[in-house]
Amino acid sequence: MTTIVLASASPRRRDLFSKLGLPFEVRPVNITEDVPDGVRPDVTVRKLARIKAESARLRDSQATIVAADTVVVLDGRILGKPGDPDEAREMLRALRDRWHKVITAVAFLPERKSSPLIRHPVTAVRMRNYSDDEIDASITRGDPFDKAGAYGIQDPVLQPVASYETEPGGVRGCYCNVVGLSLWVTMEMLRKVGVAVDARVEQLLPQCADCPLALI
Repeated sequence: MTTIVLASASPRRRDLFSKLGLPFEVRPVNITEDVPDGVRPDVTVRKLARIKAESARLRDSQATIVAADTVVVLDGRILGKPGDPDEAREMLRALRDRWHKVITAVAFLPERKSSPLIRHPVTAVRMRNYSDDEIDASITRGDPFDKAGAYGIQDPVLQPVASYETEPGGVRGCYCNVVGLSLWVTMEMLRKVGVAVDARVEQLLPQCADCPLALI
């Protein structure tokens, strides 16, 4: 069986990928994640995922490589990872009680190939009306600083998300996409690049059972 490389330092992506029951190796890559002005968020996130995959290919010419990047988009503006408490506070206040989009691009490089396949599911997210005190407590815990948009949908304390849908007012969206790696998309694309994966829904997260991206 070909080696599968997850080119990501994210512990959340590692935990999600492990649900598939496939042997894999975590080999993060370091790239500059600059977000240029005036470029569409979907174009930006696809480019970052592709660069990560191609950077991983330079280290390993034979493995099947999976790379991903996530952006939070509010009013057309990309919110990256906050660099300090003030930036985290500004992001969480801006997102509060509003809709935004989360886009996670996933790039797949088949064994011995240099041209990636890329998909970028989009999930609409509505934040609840949390208080300034809750924001400050989250910052004190250090929760926002490794996450795009300064939050995690899976945060058991802040519980920042009120709902997640395909679009505002639509059906339930992809939970894993907001965490940082859509499991259904990952399985679909791995199969397309020749990796046999047969994870059952019971192995995944409970939210995967009614995901609109579920494999038929």
